[in-house]
Amino acid sequence: MPTDDTLPVWLVDDDPDVRESLSQWLEVSDLAVRTFDAAMPALEALRHDAPCGVLVSDVKMPGMDGLALLDAVQALEIPPPVVLITGHGDVPMAVAAMQAGCWDFVEKPFAPERLEECVRRALQQRRLALENDRLRRALREGDLAGRLLGQAPAMVALRRQLETLAPVRANVLIQGETGSGKEVVARCLHDFGPGSSAPFVALNCGALAPELIESELFGHEKGAFTGAHGRRIGKLEHASGGTLFLDEVESLPLSAQVKLLRALQEGEITPLGSNAVRPVDLRVVAAAKADLPAMAREDRFREDLYYRLAITELCLPPLRERREDIATLFGHFCRQAAAVHERDVPEASPALLQALEGQAWPGNLRQLRNAATRFVLGLEIPGLADGGEAEPGSLNAQVAAFEGALLRAALGRHGGNIQAVMEELELPRRTLNQKMLRHGLRREAFLAPEDRESAGSDED
Repeated sequence: MPTDDTLPVWLVDDDPDVRESLSQWLEVSDLAVRTFDAAMPALEALRHDAPCGVLVSDVKMPGMDGLALLDAVQALEIPPPVVLITGHGDVPMAVAAMQAGCWDFVEKPFAPERLEECVRRALQQRRLALENDRLRRALREGDLAGRLLGQAPAMVALRRQLETLAPVRANVLIQGETGSGKEVVARCLHDFGPGSSAPFVALNCGALAPELIESELFGHEKGAFTGAHGRRIGKLEHASGGTLFLDEVESLPLSAQVKLLRALQEGEITPLGSNAVRPVDLRVVAAAKADLPAMAREDRFREDLYYRLAITELCLPPLRERREDIATLFGHFCRQAAAVHERDVPEASPALLQALEGQAWPGNLRQLRNAATRFVLGLEIPGLADGGEAEPGSLNAQVAAFEGALLRAALGRHGGNIQAVMEELELPRRTLNQKMLRHGLRREAFLAPEDRESAGSDED
């Protein structure tokens, strides 16, 4: 569906003189126009996805009138804005039309400039709606699930949140432990957002000396301070049009927080050593591993900056709270490491996977990635023995670990299809249910996101 400035204005009116005069005025104003002498042909064209920017319709028409057309248009997947024109309107009709989804209500007689202004505003809204829909489709059909692996409920919910947040340019605060994937999420917000063609600029606030932070954020002119041998563009200006990712934002000194807040509020920056004000337009994605509201109560982080950054918040689960994803993630990291180091991908035994799932993983995904690299290189994984095999335990413990890994692998292969798992493992339904309960396995954890709504309908 078109999303550019060529989207035409559709004009529906049974009066040929009105159609001609209004279409001529809009065309003189550099707007494309398509005319219809009745509502039904326009509706049929919309149902067949003909490009429409805004629908302008008279109310009083034979057959289907403008109000009925408005109701029918609202049933479409992405209805265009509808502007109704009438010489017979009154306040109750206008109120009813607006409540039914009408973009605007213009009563005759009206100045042509009034209609043109209304149409241009509606076209802007239409283009935004179509672009948001395009981005959401890209998220659903693209590689979001390939970037954020896992079927744990928290990960499914996170991907759904990203589908909603990525198409809009609101600032986002990501809360999560070290190594939980905050930058990956920030890049998803950028890559599937409206500024994806502009730069993604990352800055680790905790890795900079305090005296350099303001120069990094806002830039500086030659001679602004000792060592400033030339002009430098700051991160905010570099990211303009795109996304600025501020990792460990809790590390920013209070003096830099004040200037950052002003820059975000005013949409402009002043480089160090300069009086020139430069406009910036960007989305800020900030990440923190500390409790920013608690820091604000202790006067260690500005509360107003927190609210400016946290227009919406995402909380990333630590790896220990999504253990059902560990085997999938470990396999993914092993394949990546094998490609980088030009090695074959070794097979992880059920005992190894069981041991990995029992680890605490304080370093989260980063620590698991390192473990996978060591496994591919044939090195010992810290906390495990013999290059990754579990420490020997009792026979019962080893049998239980092997059984749990087999069940988990079968559920993963069949996407949570209980009947298929029963047939592969030759288990009766009740026995399978008991074993899944014993090992803490839930069918929902292995379903595709789109199948989760009906999860549980075939379980005893």
